[in-house]
Amino acid sequence: MRGLFFAAIILSSIAACGRTGEAPEQAAPQQTVRFAAFNAYLNRPVAGQLETDLSTPVNVQAQKVAEIIQRVAPDVILISEFDYDAEGESLRLFRENYLETGWNGADPAVYSYFFIAPVNTGEPSGRDLDRNGQAVAEPGSREYGGDAFGYGEFPGQYAMAILSKFPIDEANIRTFQTFRWKDMPGALIPDDPATPAPDDWYSEAALADFRLSSKSHWDVPIVTDAGVVHLLASHPTPPTFDGEEDRNGKRNHDEIRFWADYISGKGDYIYDDAGAKGGLAPNARFVIMGDMNADPHDGDAYPGAIAQLLNSAAVREAPFPKSEGGAEQAVLQGGSNLAHEGDPSEDTADFGDDPERGGVGNLHLDYVLFSKAGLKETGSGVFWPGPDDEHYMLVGPGYPVESSDHRLVWRDLVVTAD
Repeated sequence: MRGLFFAAIILSSIAACGRTGEAPEQAAPQQTVRFAAFNAYLNRPVAGQLETDLSTPVNVQAQKVAEIIQRVAPDVILISEFDYDAEGESLRLFRENYLETGWNGADPAVYSYFFIAPVNTGEPSGRDLDRNGQAVAEPGSREYGGDAFGYGEFPGQYAMAILSKFPIDEANIRTFQTFRWKDMPGALIPDDPATPAPDDWYSEAALADFRLSSKSHWDVPIVTDAGVVHLLASHPTPPTFDGEEDRNGKRNHDEIRFWADYISGKGDYIYDDAGAKGGLAPNARFVIMGDMNADPHDGDAYPGAIAQLLNSAAVREAPFPKSEGGAEQAVLQGGSNLAHEGDPSEDTADFGDDPERGGVGNLHLDYVLFSKAGLKETGSGVFWPGPDDEHYMLVGPGYPVESSDHRLVWRDLVVTAD
């Protein structure tokens, strides 16, 4: 691990050149970094329960999540559905009691740098956003969650965290938690099909401060030896749990569109939580990671949602990460999986399979996408071992969930100085 003196030199160099994404003077010609995204399902139904569960090293789910991370050994990882607390105690306990203990022969995973921040899940809006006739202000119920800026039964439920073995340029982090949906040009504001007026599912008062991001959008610069890589992290809302107005499907689409505009020179309208405007500088290196809740072929996403990123001129074309276990489970589980168009080896989430009970089957929802500028791939994968693999019980046969209903996705990326 780099010494603090070396880290200080790198950070001062980055601060001098701003958000250009260009390599500092001390940069090596290139460096390979493993980036990973994992919806770890470390959410809990009650505020504070995650901290309690992680306070001792005996929680079986957390052990398995930690071992998955240890087996893949990413250098930088975005963990989704990790409940937020302002003091960062839950993340500290997860690092100390789980990641830094080697499970079943795996090497400990030590991350010296991390980032957490408030999110919109469970953040009260003061509005009747689910239109059930009341604006619920008391946390702890589905009705409260339905009126929050992002669904959550208490503030910080389903939040995110970034862990890194490389320094984070904290001075140049940008967060977009409070960016308003209505401020996106051409936003897909949902329409009430029962009225002749357009785009009127939400009242004018509600839209006046309705936040686009269901959790948050983060631009977190990672300082590698070969230069800065902007980690663009988010977790758009599931495009379900709504009605004919498709309010969640449209929001998911626009949450994904936010990054497509941010990286393509179309982000002049974007402002961050500090009031700074604009998108990412041209030719900056970036990695877009997270559970995007949008499959390219199957599921309920709004048409073209994830294609906004997959077809972006700024994103490098590369094969999707794959696993043997995903392909095997699609056959073994059957049901809705049999009607899917996508390659099941690219699936990253294991959901219910019975179509009569609303089961959507296994889907490709989790992504690690990267820029054409300054990044090249040397390998990738989805951690989904098959039934004959010695690590199969880390993901289990399905339900009940052994670790998470999502699978860790990773890419090895060479950071170049050009």
